[in-house]
Amino acid sequence: MKGISVMKSLIINKKDLAHNIDVLKRISRMQIIRPNTDYKIIGVVKGNGYGLGLVEYSKFLVDHGIEILAVANIEELITLRNAGITTDILMLTPTPIKEELEILIGNNAIITISSRKDAEVANEIAKEGKTIRTHIAIDTGFGRYGFLYNDDNLKNVLQNLDPNIKIEGLFSHFSFAYYENNCWTKKQFNRFIDALQIFRSLNIDLKMVHICNSAAYLNYYNMHLNAARIGSAILGRVDNNKIGLKKIGQIKSQVTEIKILPKGYNVGYLNIFKTKKETKIAIIPVGYMDGFYAGTKNDMFRFRDKLRNIKEIIKKNKIEIEINGKKYPIIGKVGMYHITVDITGSDIKEGDYVYLNVNIMHVDSNLRREFV
Repeated sequence: MKGISVMKSLIINKKDLAHNIDVLKRISRMQIIRPNTDYKIIGVVKGNGYGLGLVEYSKFLVDHGIEILAVANIEELITLRNAGITTDILMLTPTPIKEELEILIGNNAIITISSRKDAEVANEIAKEGKTIRTHIAIDTGFGRYGFLYNDDNLKNVLQNLDPNIKIEGLFSHFSFAYYENNCWTKKQFNRFIDALQIFRSLNIDLKMVHICNSAAYLNYYNMHLNAARIGSAILGRVDNNKIGLKKIGQIKSQVTEIKILPKGYNVGYLNIFKTKKETKIAIIPVGYMDGFYAGTKNDMFRFRDKLRNIKEIIKKNKIEIEINGKKYPIIGKVGMYHITVDITGSDIKEGDYVYLNVNIMHVDSNLRREFV
């Protein structure tokens, strides 16, 4: 079956995805701190819906009870609005640029105000008679967006906001919540609670108060407050998975070529593997550019990518994939778009389907997504 035309696709199991949402909702129902308040899971869909496809993934979340989404840039917001998604959308990234704020407000976004300059520009627009919905960002030690947790000017900024600016939420972001019982995470949380008191002293009725991302949501139940921003946990791609989350996202491909290599034959780049005997191999058109064996922190061609290559060299043929229900080792280095698999002794044929776990954040946005 030489020259087979392969249609690769990212497979998303809808049943497993719905299962993860239900599991996370059950946790939220157990953790409501404020009485008579419905807990809000904010579905973060940045990065092309974490690789699942921005529009279809967002629609799935909304259809399964997620009442507010969060994006990271204007393009994502406009794409969702153009797709007919009318649910609340929080723009996580603040901007002091008036033209950008006007686009956000015109598309009914909940904006983020994280500095005095943001507030000043929002005031300009509000004085024109436009209602602005916002969440205020507090920097509790992440060193990125947000008023510093101990900013003496914050109270003054809040008091001088135009009445057309409706403060609906308050949030911060953890930097090190991947580990349980971490002192730094506790310090950030306490700083956030201190900042919250400023809003309470001004009788600002906050609908949502959130600091937990996926890691914190799973590791720090006492910090849930009444909302959380969840991204990777919905996909089941978290380190601390004690609650039965399903891992979402597999690449479906096919075997494109099978051949026999003699003993002592080189396989792949860097000459890190030579066959120890006559070896039957299968070529599969999937590689690190498809998200296979690519870490979330790796940007190809950086120094960290070199470290990953060293790890591959050390592991050599210990990476395995499943074909027709049986595991086979990858030999040689994982390539950009191809891998070589030792299938000696098997009856695998060209054209047989292969399903591979991948880092979906690295999957090409143009690759076909299949919700099955």
